[in-house]
Amino acid sequence: MKKTVRIRRDPDMLDEYDFSKGMRGKYAKRYAEGTNIVVLSPDVAEVFHDSESVNEALRVLVKVARQKVKHVPA
Repeated sequence: MKKTVRIRRDPDMLDEYDFSKGMRGKYAKRYAEGTNIVVLSPDVAEVFHDSESVNEALRVLVKVARQKVKHVPA
């Protein structure tokens, strides 16, 4: 005998949404390992359009900061 699962219909879900082939928890392990997402403020996002441009700017900043630390008198 096959069990029938009755699913409550969410009023916000459209009929076009089909999750019948979805997998529950597919990305749960990856999510649990942590994420490195950083949200940019809108004014900063206007200047940096992708992650590579942000990374490049931060690398330059780190390089400058390290040079400044080396020149600090003891």
